[in-house]
Amino acid sequence: MLQPVSQEKLPVPPGKSGCPINLTVELLGDRWSLIILRDIMFGGHTHFRELLTGSIEGIASNMLAARLAKLVAAGLLTRDDDPSHRQKVEYHLTEAAIQLVPVLAALGAWGARWLETAPELTVRAQLLAAGGPPMWERFMEELRADHLHGTPTSNGVLAELTAAYHRAATELPGDPLR
Repeated sequence: MLQPVSQEKLPVPPGKSGCPINLTVELLGDRWSLIILRDIMFGGHTHFRELLTGSIEGIASNMLAARLAKLVAAGLLTRDDDPSHRQKVEYHLTEAAIQLVPVLAALGAWGARWLETAPELTVRAQLLAAGGPPMWERFMEELRADHLHGTPTSNGVLAELTAAYHRAATELPGDPLR
């Protein structure tokens, strides 16, 4: 069933065409935007330093700053003062970014199916694919609670995905934790 089209649109410049796929690729199709959103969603990273050091892809600080500014300007992230430190800011997902969960789940499932991936990094994609829309909805509710309402959940979908990642990482051949 199709969802009604929201009247509220993101504040992005018009694209080369009015095609929704093209416009989405123009907004999110660079090397880093989806990775940053992934790290905020699945890694819980909300500070610049966490995003810089927590991503296994190794983004440069100037690129991270540029992409964060782009995502804030596009309405996918908010930039808020960190109450614990006056010189820090936190980045939080907006509703539009939270609704990318099914897209990221589909990208992860496709990558797990068609590409050589690391088992510990693939397990979350497999769980999200197996859990399907009901799991995605629960995860989006957790993200809303954390990013939109400031009431994080400690034992939901993200905890389940993180635990599966840690189990898979400890089961790697030759891993000293095994």
